[in-house]
Amino acid sequence: MKQVAIVSGKGGTGKTTLSGSLSVLFENHVMADCDVDAPNLHLLMNLKRLESHEYFGGKKAKIDKSCTACGICVDVCRFDAIIPGAPYSVDPYACEGCNACVLKCPVRAISLNENKSGDYYLSKSGNLPLSHALLIPGEETSGGLIAEVRKLSLKVAERENREVIIIDGAPGIGCAASSSITGVNYVIVVAEPTVSGIHDLERIVETIRHFRRKFGVVINKSDLNINKAREIIRWCREQGIEMLGEIPFDEEVKNSAIRAEPVVKNESSIAGKAIKDIFVKLKKIL
Repeated sequence: MKQVAIVSGKGGTGKTTLSGSLSVLFENHVMADCDVDAPNLHLLMNLKRLESHEYFGGKKAKIDKSCTACGICVDVCRFDAIIPGAPYSVDPYACEGCNACVLKCPVRAISLNENKSGDYYLSKSGNLPLSHALLIPGEETSGGLIAEVRKLSLKVAERENREVIIIDGAPGIGCAASSSITGVNYVIVVAEPTVSGIHDLERIVETIRHFRRKFGVVINKSDLNINKAREIIRWCREQGIEMLGEIPFDEEVKNSAIRAEPVVKNESSIAGKAIKDIFVKLKKIL
């Protein structure tokens, strides 16, 4: 079984455009949307939800009615999460679950409880499985939730004898991006030909190299700034990085998104044709 992750150094570069099209081009595969903060791959797929699971990541403090309002917890909390009252209460958005208030409470009125951070799902579009999730706003355990999404995709792939898992990764270089690329066989980096795009490309390449994953680069909207696109190609050549291809700017990408379908289904789309060429090269690599 092969796992391929599509990532970028920032959001909005076209990861999901490429992922959605690869979901059509591959056969006998599973899709996983690991952007749990703002998932959108499901918008390009007509889904039927099969499974729903709650995700509990970390703990939050809770104060019961035996509280004597002594105020010790207010003094010890470094996150200003304690709300004075009768009894005192805890602001769940401010609480970091550090356990300091639990240890200091003289009447043991405070406890740490499992905290629901989000939900993850298994859906299908026709015969194509999609593992995806949604993190509750304000929660910070995206890496753990992504791990559950990937575990579910692996479970489905093993159960149904699927050959490839395509991961629409989280943007950036933080915990969510790291969780999207660890252990995969190949990483596709989507870059855009701008000053900030080149900077973001360099950061995500450094992250991927840290995890010692094989990878290649795709330039999206490559003809919007030809000089910057050439700069990316030159930099990749100097770094020994494989160029998988270039996707030109195409209004049909927007039109396909409006119709809620991958652009590769549009036979007249120049972006779709470029993605097909990238797919052929990717298949050879795998």
